[in-house]
Amino acid sequence: MILIIDSKFLCDRRIDMSKKKVVVSLGHEALGYTILAQWDAVKVTARALADLVEEDYQLTITHSNGPQVSMIHKAMTELRRIYIDYTPAPMCVCSAMSQGYVGYDIQNALRSELLSRGISKPVSTILTQVTVDPYDDAFYEPTKVIGRHMSKEDADIEIKKGNYVKEDPGKGFRRVVAAPKPIDIVEIEAIRTLADADQVVIACGGGGIPVIEQQHVLKGASAVIEKDAIAGKLAADLKCDELIILTGVDCVYKDYGKESQAPLDSLTIAEARELMAQGQFEAGTMLPKIEAAVNYLEQVRDGKVLITSMTKVKDAVKGKAGTVITA
Repeated sequence: MILIIDSKFLCDRRIDMSKKKVVVSLGHEALGYTILAQWDAVKVTARALADLVEEDYQLTITHSNGPQVSMIHKAMTELRRIYIDYTPAPMCVCSAMSQGYVGYDIQNALRSELLSRGISKPVSTILTQVTVDPYDDAFYEPTKVIGRHMSKEDADIEIKKGNYVKEDPGKGFRRVVAAPKPIDIVEIEAIRTLADADQVVIACGGGGIPVIEQQHVLKGASAVIEKDAIAGKLAADLKCDELIILTGVDCVYKDYGKESQAPLDSLTIAEARELMAQGQFEAGTMLPKIEAAVNYLEQVRDGKVLITSMTKVKDAVKGKAGTVITA
């Protein structure tokens, strides 16, 4: 058998292999908190992402969805209150809805920005499910607050349904759901195929749709997954060269918010663990990002994590800003 390989194919493959594969995790600042604010925010976000494409990065993008999933949950709950024939939407469905509409806005804004720069590249959103352990301790101690403020009477109804609620003094009660750890990304092969084809992929939005595997059936779970945790896992599963976490601060700080606050230009896994043990990072803000960085680097030892803000990312990838974490 004679195998003939086109030289153009080899050249294209060399170009593809030279690209840095990276997962970019977008925080709330990249999306805004309302539908109208999101339309404006994603245009700014698209410019930052397009800068990375021009720097020869192959992007797989994941994003937060806290305000969006809360808005959807609130809307679906109110719909059920007004029209009793409607079935309340479970959390897994609200998560799927948020993935779809946030992904839609990002992919359209990014596609438009790339085309304005003369770059023709497919951008697509994959509705992504992520398996969780039904016996995860998080189900017994829910921490993620979502949805509208409720009266005591409505809160009692939720409790009777087996849901958790938390009182917000002076404002009422709100639903609280679990945040279990991700186990497997169900659509990982589809994500990998598109990423390997040098397409821009938006996946695992909002941490992914949490599902519990029961034999061959995937059943939606009443939970949300921490988006930083899934970003670290996604980067590890794809064996990415780099994980970029975009957040509301320019870099990681020691003694954040104190007079002794000091920026950290670089960290090793060992140093990050020591700072976590000291309680340097706040739960719900920087701590999940550092945990995600450590988990990724434990699996991809030659990888790199960059934590910075949207406005500084262009400089940060050139080593001029942000915090770099390595093994």
